[in-house]
Amino acid sequence: MFLEEIKKRTLDKIGDKFSKDLRKHEKEVRVVLRNCDLIDPDCIEEYIARDGYVALNKALNYSKQEVIDRIKESGLRGRGGGGFPTGVKWQFAYENDAKQKYIICNADEGDPGAFMDRSILEKDPHVVIEGMAIAAYAIGASHGYIYVRAEYPLAAKRIQNAINQARENGLLGKNIFDCDFHFDIDIRLGAGAFVCGEETALISSIEGERGMSRTKPPFPAAKGLWQEPTIINNVETLANVPLIIKNGPSWFKGYGTEKSPGTKVFALAGKVKHSGLIEVPMGITLGEIINEIGGGMAQKRRHFKAVLTGGPSGGCLTEKHLDASVDFDTLVELGSMMGSGGMIVLDDHDCMVDIAKFYLDFIVDESCGKCTPCREGTKQMYHLLEKITDGKGRLADICQLEKLAKLVKKASLCGLGQTAPNPVLSTLENFKDEYIKHVENKTCPAGRCKALISEFVITDACIGCGICAKKCPTHCITGLKKEIHIINQEECIKCGTCYEVCPKDAIMIKGGVQ
Repeated sequence: MFLEEIKKRTLDKIGDKFSKDLRKHEKEVRVVLRNCDLIDPDCIEEYIARDGYVALNKALNYSKQEVIDRIKESGLRGRGGGGFPTGVKWQFAYENDAKQKYIICNADEGDPGAFMDRSILEKDPHVVIEGMAIAAYAIGASHGYIYVRAEYPLAAKRIQNAINQARENGLLGKNIFDCDFHFDIDIRLGAGAFVCGEETALISSIEGERGMSRTKPPFPAAKGLWQEPTIINNVETLANVPLIIKNGPSWFKGYGTEKSPGTKVFALAGKVKHSGLIEVPMGITLGEIINEIGGGMAQKRRHFKAVLTGGPSGGCLTEKHLDASVDFDTLVELGSMMGSGGMIVLDDHDCMVDIAKFYLDFIVDESCGKCTPCREGTKQMYHLLEKITDGKGRLADICQLEKLAKLVKKASLCGLGQTAPNPVLSTLENFKDEYIKHVENKTCPAGRCKALISEFVITDACIGCGICAKKCPTHCITGLKKEIHIINQEECIKCGTCYEVCPKDAIMIKGGVQ
């Protein structure tokens, strides 16, 4: 077979290139990321040398139902955030007798701090193509689309190059592997609308319409792209498919937990020593990720405060949750969610009210505006948060904020609006005392809300290292080396940079609304 010939020729050429262990920590595993940074993403031969397209060839020797049954047996759940069983979704489309069906790869990764799908597309594009082809065969689709945001130009370039190479080698197009299976892929560039991560809004965008969610049912598996049965899976979900077909469902279930098998890729960011892309087995604890893989807090004098999972759709988890299992169901029970895999660690210099306001500001800007609860409700929630951080809030505003958040969550049309209140609700649950201090004491303990800071003052604990003076954007800090520095309050813009960078916590915040 030609795959074996290419593999042998390539391995003879590159030697032991694939023998490197690229894990950063012993608790990491590389399943989805197994080829990332190891192969040349623009070289199909190197992907084939790593057993690329073997799973597609194997799948074509099974019946469509047998392929779906293997995905069902593996327990693979969608890695885009919802966690819906992938095999069950495929079954819906397979059982539809429509002549035309579609498979879509959702690469519209819009969560702040998330870059998992981008990395896979840039570093191992063929695994996504192979996963799509297997999915297409299973449900009876003849055409697929990869919907990638235009802000990912390198990812779009590499996936297009991979599509061209697959066509040239007969792995896309007509009679793939000399079978009666025809499948091809096109790319569609998104304009960066966060709502297009929701599957029906994404479909509208591909059709040339404004990206707005549709009422469900009917679900896309029944009526999707151009009213035809359509399956939408995200990048990481599809990247798991070839490995499950090649190695078997039992191999896949060897990782993770009973209800959340396999691994998960996370973009670990924030106040940890070692940030970046990691892949871990489901069921690992938050503490293991943050303190072991992440190396703990970036600055010794800082304390862990919370970790945000799931981006704008998720919530915050605190020190009491560090022993919690990282899996789909546990995170939802704790008031957060897996999301696509963003994980941002915060320390005691982060204001949770300000964090909630940041995410609401993002949601207000990204809401498609179709339904009133999301369009108007999130805007009013943002105004309440703005009022609180400006020192004009009352205790009644906190109650109103919580009531409104629950209403928006219950009444919104799509997942964007339904999950938009999560950051607010989780910060209210875990840090309500911080909200109360903003309202009653008119202070921001973290020193983030400018309106609640009268001034920053350098205390006697200053060692005269000069770091604050070097980092100050207005150069309003002066002082000799090894002597206590002084802040010129007239020139200070209360940005908090000095407070953030001081290695000895020698800067004190004086509160009060000006």
